[in-house]
Amino acid sequence: MKTYPNSLFIFLLLFLFACHSDSEQQKAKTAADTLSSTQQSTAPVKSSPADAKTILSRKEVPVLCYHQIRDWKASDSQRAHDDIIPPANFRDHMKMLADSGYHTILPDQLYDYLNYGTKLPSKPIMISFDDTDLDQYTVGASELKKHGFKGVFFIMTVSIGRPRYMSKAQIKELSDDGHVIASHTWNHKNFAQFTDQDWTIQIDKPTQTLEKITGKKVEYFAYPYGVFKAANLHKLKEHGFKAAFILSTPMDEVNPVYTIRRIIDPGRYTAKNLYNSLQKSFNKKKVVAPGS
Repeated sequence: MKTYPNSLFIFLLLFLFACHSDSEQQKAKTAADTLSSTQQSTAPVKSSPADAKTILSRKEVPVLCYHQIRDWKASDSQRAHDDIIPPANFRDHMKMLADSGYHTILPDQLYDYLNYGTKLPSKPIMISFDDTDLDQYTVGASELKKHGFKGVFFIMTVSIGRPRYMSKAQIKELSDDGHVIASHTWNHKNFAQFTDQDWTIQIDKPTQTLEKITGKKVEYFAYPYGVFKAANLHKLKEHGFKAAFILSTPMDEVNPVYTIRRIIDPGRYTAKNLYNSLQKSFNKKKVVAPGS
């Protein structure tokens, strides 16, 4: 009978090596499973959203609002000088914010701060633009980029593609660059005058339009003229919005995240005027009445 000692020896070596490999693979799998479990257990878990009283007691984050960024015309009224900021002034104001150490935040960050107390960067500020004006893209966005800032663009969808307004491609580019695209109704109808049909015309259809353009969810809203109706605030949540923005009036005591305050940066302001306005308007000591 023939024997094959060399073949038997090789077979035993291969068998032992295979067993060792299986053991090492099992150890690696066990270690990976343990790490995954640890990561899941230590990952931050959001608590329930804060109540209105807690939200109202938090320090307000400055939110600036801009409309047209262009030089004034002889036909512009004095009142229009508040809503229209010359490009040179806008550049000075953005430089002042950067030099003063402000850091721009976006709506999701503000929402998490208000609801969960999530930490924000030092000197947070939000920069927002209403109405889809083309100069917000050509001047506004390019100036933000110089300082590493990001902004929120509240789009009035009826204006898309019209002369002196942004195109779909420009809105998509803003979104792709990290800015947030949000809703400002279809044609700037006063929120306080909404009919039942307007929830489709002014809210749902614009949301669908913007989501189709950007490929992202649209979850934030700015009221035309800054005007809201308290009795209808809950409907915004029903229609998919996480928060909404007003202008200078106080936040609603029942639905504060749907009445986040903004201030217009007047075109006649110097950079120093704006700095002082931010300190005066957003650094007040807030007092919430007991039981409110």
